[in-house]
Amino acid sequence: MIEIRRSAERGHANHGWLDSYHSFSFADYRDPEHVHFGPLRVINEDRIAGGQGFGTHGHRDMEIVTYVLEGALAHRDSMGNGSTIRPGDVQRMSAGTGVMHSEFNASPDEEAHLLQIWVIPRRAGDQPGYEEKRFDAADKRGRLRVVASPDGRDGSVTIHADASIYAALIDGAETASFAVPDGRLVYVHVARGSLTVNGKVLQAGDAAKLSDTDTVTLEQGNQAEVLLFDLGRLDG
Repeated sequence: MIEIRRSAERGHANHGWLDSYHSFSFADYRDPEHVHFGPLRVINEDRIAGGQGFGTHGHRDMEIVTYVLEGALAHRDSMGNGSTIRPGDVQRMSAGTGVMHSEFNASPDEEAHLLQIWVIPRRAGDQPGYEEKRFDAADKRGRLRVVASPDGRDGSVTIHADASIYAALIDGAETASFAVPDGRLVYVHVARGSLTVNGKVLQAGDAAKLSDTDTVTLEQGNQAEVLLFDLGRLDG
């Protein structure tokens, strides 16, 4: 089964310095049909104006993954971590028992464009943690490259959740397929460009929810950048 969610159907909030689209219920956007998909809780597509950002604030019991599309994002947290991430970098912050952090556009005048992803952890009360890894375009060209996983396999960041995240760049004749393990859910988010997912055409900002499916095939891309989530099912 495949369900398509179009970009325009997402929640939207424009705060001037922040233009954000919400794939799932977030802040003032409430949609009982789109609260989570398996443990995938948030995909926010954020555009942050130069010199602007999120002041120090707290999280707990959530796996937070940041994927930068354009520009640079400066991060500081209460664990003592500080870095600037750019396209190709994947950042993971495990909020656990509680962490404070801030995120700011590292450029005074250029926009930062990124995806912030929240995944529900397997259990509450773990110790907070932080990790970042770099994945060059060649790592993702014409293939699904795992960038986050429960076991940190193949150099991915480790998330403490029943989820793995893959990134792919698909263009022209390139194609990539994912064999879906029994009982798993798959969510595909098109970050930019366009392509087909199991024959359905998706544009930037569109997503596909797949269940009871053996294979997910990405093809007919036009400068597409895609994230694919391999997800367990939550009880209840």
